[in-house]
Amino acid sequence: MAIIIDEKTKVLVQNITGNQGAFHTGQMIAFGSRVVAGTAPGKGGQEVHGVPVYETVEEAVEKHGANASIVFVPAPFAKDAAFEAIDAGIKVLVMIPEHIPVQDAMEIMAFAREKEVTVIGPNTFGLISPGKCKMGIMPNHIYKPGPIGVVARSGTLSYEIAFTLTNAGYGQSTVVGMGGDRVIGTNFVDALRRFEADPDTRAVVMVGEIGGSAEEEAAEYIKGMSKPVVAFLAGKSAPPGKRMGHAGAIIERGRGTFDSKVKALTAAGASVAALPWEVADLVKERLG
Repeated sequence: MAIIIDEKTKVLVQNITGNQGAFHTGQMIAFGSRVVAGTAPGKGGQEVHGVPVYETVEEAVEKHGANASIVFVPAPFAKDAAFEAIDAGIKVLVMIPEHIPVQDAMEIMAFAREKEVTVIGPNTFGLISPGKCKMGIMPNHIYKPGPIGVVARSGTLSYEIAFTLTNAGYGQSTVVGMGGDRVIGTNFVDALRRFEADPDTRAVVMVGEIGGSAEEEAAEYIKGMSKPVVAFLAGKSAPPGKRMGHAGAIIERGRGTFDSKVKALTAAGASVAALPWEVADLVKERLG
């Protein structure tokens, strides 16, 4: 099985005619995703990689039953795109853009909660259920189907760790990119809860980083999990007060430090890797 998306997911691409939207649509199709439609205002009637383009999300949902959307709309217009998708009945929304204004992101999450929509991101690489569906910008070749769930704040680190897992013989059930912005839709606890309930996920890998309290909150949930958790945390050498790439990756007033996160996760029973390539060995150790 997988969480959030699977082989039945009908994917819509918002801004499918843009450079990124068009390129990644081709990659998602090549991976086996069911990309049923795209939208681009003023370009309805066109096709991209054989996918029909519509003026509105509502039309795409009505004609093709799209139930999940990936947004490649630039940040200043991302709120409108998200609201349009949610209002049209989309139930999974993957927000690729970064630098979405915080107030816009807060309003997106509030509307999504009201309509019971799962939001991934913003500022995310997306999510992927190997062998079933991909909604994101990650490279296709590094993932294989298997029993390891992965949830990550960092895109490139998650790619490295997923590839290490694959090479060690551990495929993935689903890999979730939480997103690196301060306001996001799906956090560690949300993903851990889904993985805990998934019968085909045997262990979970968390890829965290400095800043915020998401990892400490996850540690509280991990205490009650039946499945082993392995974590890697980025930012060990980051200086306080300086943002490291992601808007959420900043240590403020002593909160969100590397050491505090390692301490909380270790106390909760998670195994914490010192280096990314140690994750696969720790997974093997925990699974016996």
